[in-house]
Amino acid sequence: MADGRFISYLRVSTKRQGQSGLGIEAQREAVTTFLNGGHWELVGEVVEVESGKRSDRPELAKAIAMCRAYGAKLVIAKLDRLSRDAAFLLSLRDAGIEFVATDMPDANRMTVGIMALVAENEREAISARTKAALAAAKARGKQLGAYRDGVFVGRTGTAEDAAKARKARAAKADRVAENLRFIIDRIDPQRELSLRGMAELLNAEKVPTPTGKGAWQASQVKRVLDRLGG
Repeated sequence: MADGRFISYLRVSTKRQGQSGLGIEAQREAVTTFLNGGHWELVGEVVEVESGKRSDRPELAKAIAMCRAYGAKLVIAKLDRLSRDAAFLLSLRDAGIEFVATDMPDANRMTVGIMALVAENEREAISARTKAALAAAKARGKQLGAYRDGVFVGRTGTAEDAAKARKARAAKADRVAENLRFIIDRIDPQRELSLRGMAELLNAEKVPTPTGKGAWQASQVKRVLDRLGG
């Protein structure tokens, strides 16, 4: 029997699905059915619309932040359909919050950790097969080159390549900053904290830095705030 506060996390895989509501209503009903009975309060709902190819999960980060803010438990409508999403599973495992899935109510941090290892092993196997195929293509004399994360690899970049790379890096930085907006607005809505003070709070809440490495510094906070318009 459900008890306490909950934040629901619903996820659809395409923008079209998100706009049409296809899949969302079924997940919402699954959450309602699961929580039926007991003394519970659904204090928030977060919907993630993703292609499945991106590794960042901004709405999941928002849901986790809301759970921390409200002292709530995360309720996930469909964990089975996310069982191959290693980034999601690792985020869930390391979030430090309680969670429950309507379709896998016995799942816990160990369960999702194992699922993440399986998903990561599959990803590495796919990567190995891709590298082997590229090596075979190169051996046949095919010119290789790819544009990844704002950087061209496999060939010398042109001025146009460099411009595209700068644009991609700026867009990525904007996305990272926007993902942090909810947390920053919650901890300092009036922007009264010093940069160092905000960095200390972000570190205290274990919010990852934009690079995912190290601890927050005042300079990093300033760059994020500048991108958010202060």
